[in-house]
Amino acid sequence: MQKYLSQEVSRLVDERLMSELGFSIDQLMELAGLSVAESITKEFPPCKVLVVCGPGNNGGDGLVAARHLKHFGYLPTVFYPKSTTNQLYLRLITQCNTLTIPVINSTPFYTEFDLIVDGIFGFSFKGDIRAPFDGIIRDIKNSQKPLVSIDIPSGWDVEQGNVTGFGLEPQMLISLTAAKQCAQFFKGIHYIGGRFVPPSLAQEFNFEVPPYSGSNQSIKIS
Repeated sequence: MQKYLSQEVSRLVDERLMSELGFSIDQLMELAGLSVAESITKEFPPCKVLVVCGPGNNGGDGLVAARHLKHFGYLPTVFYPKSTTNQLYLRLITQCNTLTIPVINSTPFYTEFDLIVDGIFGFSFKGDIRAPFDGIIRDIKNSQKPLVSIDIPSGWDVEQGNVTGFGLEPQMLISLTAAKQCAQFFKGIHYIGGRFVPPSLAQEFNFEVPPYSGSNQSIKIS
């Protein structure tokens, strides 16, 4: 069975989950964000966390993770630089506001935070990195703060890794559902989260589901 999923297979797996397998995107984001927050608690003590969220599903996972991190005793701030009218994301922002989690759209002082969570781009990203995210990626790299990436380090090719050298180099990667092909080039702390894959789906696409134990929503694989 394959350990790493291609971009196309990752897309097909998500499509299948949200069609005949009955999941909604809200459910998948909730479970993914919970696994991200849980993984962070296993490696970093409660601290001030900046969660940088992009405009897509990866950013939604980050918004959910910020909420769970607040419940787990962390002090998250969400940096959400690109506004949206999508009701799903507006609800997630409202949930953060209800917990008094700051949601900002202007450039933060990165030095004020102990940890940065990269929820900018996910496995569906293609093409050039445009403003404001090109500058944000540079700022995160320049901050030299500990960094955790959700599913894909932003700026990486989903299958070939950090081929341009512009992408982020996190200390920790949390793959969701299963590791994507770029993860084979990652050498840091690696978790898999998102404990919602039916065995039949893993068999259909011939990928491994990690052996989660007890009530854990994530598992460390390296």
